[in-house]
Amino acid sequence: MDQLTRIAYKLRRDIIEMAHNSSAGHVGGDLSVIDILAVLYFDVMNVSPERVRDPDRDRFLLSKGHCAGALYCALGEKGFFDKQEALLTFGTFGTRFIGHPNTDVPGVEINSGSLGHGISVGVGMALAAKMDGRTYRTYVVLGDGEMAEGSNYEGMMAAGHYRLDNLCATVDCNRLQISGQTKNVMDSGSLADKFRDFGWNVIEVENGNNCSQLSKAYRRAGDCKGKPSAVIAYTLKGKGVSFMENQVSWHHGVMNDEQYRQAVRELSEVSLRETGAETCPKAGRFQNAPPDFFRVQSEVSLRETGAETCLKAGRFQNAPPELFRVQEELLT
Repeated sequence: MDQLTRIAYKLRRDIIEMAHNSSAGHVGGDLSVIDILAVLYFDVMNVSPERVRDPDRDRFLLSKGHCAGALYCALGEKGFFDKQEALLTFGTFGTRFIGHPNTDVPGVEINSGSLGHGISVGVGMALAAKMDGRTYRTYVVLGDGEMAEGSNYEGMMAAGHYRLDNLCATVDCNRLQISGQTKNVMDSGSLADKFRDFGWNVIEVENGNNCSQLSKAYRRAGDCKGKPSAVIAYTLKGKGVSFMENQVSWHHGVMNDEQYRQAVRELSEVSLRETGAETCPKAGRFQNAPPDFFRVQSEVSLRETGAETCLKAGRFQNAPPELFRVQEELLT
């Protein structure tokens, strides 16, 4: 498993934790878009907590704002805020981590959630960069269901007209939306052809949950001159959790405790398998796993449990099972 894929699966685990804690969110779309966010935030974009007001920072707009949970997890992992606050308070009364992105959260550029606005706002930001002689790029992520909104096409037309090669739109094309298959709710036909017709450079990613394919696509987008770029990423809704994959009910589903445990188990098994980690339940030990594999939560500290770490060996010794945020099925 490459580093970006490892980050994406770590963020998937955070998404499950956040969704279960809150009994809220749009977990299916979060899981389909998270590879896109992992690649953008950890490989492509020029953003950091230290440069949150830097005029030359890249801009990111989550037009499909109902997937705020995925964005909060990515921003927290990037260090814009304490991620634990987001995981524990998402969707609760008085939190700043509400169900759609808002600018009270560090790293969020615009309030979003009213679908169809992201490209137009992105056009404004990209055009401003051209006018001001700045080098930052603007990235917009949309959903394929969102493409039924007519305002998208006004923005696409303007971007092509002004030859905004500093603008990159990504469509998370998971083919499902809240009320069914996108093609049955409102068939948009070929989104790639529509972007091309408006003068965009189009890059189709066959597996939009593959971080390597996404990285290559964004490099191609960055190299394109004279045209805005559109990355059409064909993803799987609910990616990584078997009972959620390609199921419309998980657009806005809420996990019960049994489903939560299964989701955690499946994501943990992927991480174990892909990293080559070996389990030794009787010894309470995981061997050969990278240190960031372990989901050590704030309520349990190494100091309080007396666990000893040997990071060089990638091993935690003498720790109780609850130290690791993998479920008991993996430990017994």
